[in-house]
Amino acid sequence: MLKRRLIPKLQMKQSRFGTEQMVLVTTVQFDKVIEVGDPVSQAKIYQAQAADELIFLDLDATPNSRKPMAQIMRKAAEEIFMPMTIGGGVKTLADFRLMLENGADKVAINTAAIETPTLITEASERFGAQCVVVSIDFKQDETGKYAVWTRCGKEQMNLDPLEWAQQAEALGAGELMLTSIDRDGTRKGLDVEMTRRVAENVSIPVIAAGGCGVAADFINGFIEGKADAVSAGTYFCFQDQNPMQTRAHIANAGIPIRLHT
Repeated sequence: MLKRRLIPKLQMKQSRFGTEQMVLVTTVQFDKVIEVGDPVSQAKIYQAQAADELIFLDLDATPNSRKPMAQIMRKAAEEIFMPMTIGGGVKTLADFRLMLENGADKVAINTAAIETPTLITEASERFGAQCVVVSIDFKQDETGKYAVWTRCGKEQMNLDPLEWAQQAEALGAGELMLTSIDRDGTRKGLDVEMTRRVAENVSIPVIAAGGCGVAADFINGFIEGKADAVSAGTYFCFQDQNPMQTRAHIANAGIPIRLHT
C-alpha cells in the first residue's frame, strides 16, 4: 500500500527589518505575516525529525515580478538530503531548469499555470511529470461557492478548484497541492471537503494544506480528505510537536506512513 507523506512547508519573504535576507514566515489567510527565522536552518531540523519531503515557497517572487530565488534552493541542497519542492516566481521552462539544476526535485507553479497552461505540458514533457506540481489556492465565498485565487491570494479566478485540478492533470501535472486560504494559519483544520472532491476525481497525488492545528487534522486529511500527503507550516513552527511525533499519531490511527527514527 502506498504510504502517506508528511511535508513541512517553508514559506519565505524578505525580512521587514532592514535586511535583504529571505526569512521563514508563517501567514494567516495569506495576509498577516509572522517572521520565524532562517528557512535552511529550520529545514535541517525537519530533516532530522524525519519529515518525508520539504516544500519551499517564495511568497515575494510573483507579487514583485522577480525571478525565483535559486540561491536559497542551492544553499538548502548543500545541506538537505531529502526530496524538495520549490515554488514562487516560476514562469518559464528556463525557471524550471534553474530550480532543478540548483537542487530542487520538483517545481510548484500556481499563477503561471493558470496564465500559461501550456507551461504545465511543456515542463512535463521536458523534465517529467513527476517534477511538475500545480499549486491550487482556493477560497469559499459567503454562499459556500469555491473559487481559485492567484497572486498569493490577491486575485480571484473564474475557476472551480476541482475543474482546474482535472484540467491541470490533463495538461500533464504530476501532483497537486491544494491550499485553503480561508484556513491558512488558523489552525482550525484542513478543508477536507474540497480535498476529498479533488482526490476522488484525479489519478495523481494530492497534497492538502492550510489549517492544521492538531495531529488529528493530519489524520482527517488522510482519512476524510483522502489526501496522499499533508503539508503544514504554522503547525510545525508553533506547536510543541515535530514531524516525528506527528507521524506516530498518524501511524497509531492505522494510516500507512513511513516509520523510522
